[in-house]
Amino acid sequence: MRLLFITLLALLIATGVGVGATWITTTRGTEFGTLTIGAWTARPKTGTADVDPYARATITRNGELPIGTGDGVAFTATKDDKNKPLDGRCDILVSGVTPPARFWTITLYDRKGHLVANTLQRYGFTSQELVRGADGSFEIRVAARSRAGNWLPTGGIERYSLMLRLYDTPVGVATRTQRDAPMPAITTVGCPS
Repeated sequence: MRLLFITLLALLIATGVGVGATWITTTRGTEFGTLTIGAWTARPKTGTADVDPYARATITRNGELPIGTGDGVAFTATKDDKNKPLDGRCDILVSGVTPPARFWTITLYDRKGHLVANTLQRYGFTSQELVRGADGSFEIRVAARSRAGNWLPTGGIERYSLMLRLYDTPVGVATRTQRDAPMPAITTVGCPS
């Protein structure tokens, strides 16, 4: 009887640990095959048959449709270049250039992956509609209040993420450094006190 109790207890603990680890992995993501350049993170294998089982479970749980490896890659940022979380009450500057790509988009999402509601109904920019400098660089102000130039409204939400999707780009699994793929800088320029 004691052996049966110990066996059932061990199975119960193992089941709890397994289900808990799976839940944490599918809600917080994994680091397998992750490409990090500055504040931007991508998982280039998520759109391939080589996707790891944890990323596959995360995709299934979130219901997202990843970009296929032949189509491009999606980078996400939840923090600035100094590792400070992106705060919708602050002014954030996304500036510089992007890696070579035929087309790209940058979109603002809340922490649940939904578009952030705002009165302008502006949720992002494309490479075609962005105002650029003479050298091809750009600046996007991500802020709660209206700003001149390329302004992306946050609606004042506390935390958000930015997603930069590069379509038809050489950036992928073999990319390792900022030199291989120059990513835009993300800087917190000011926060209300």
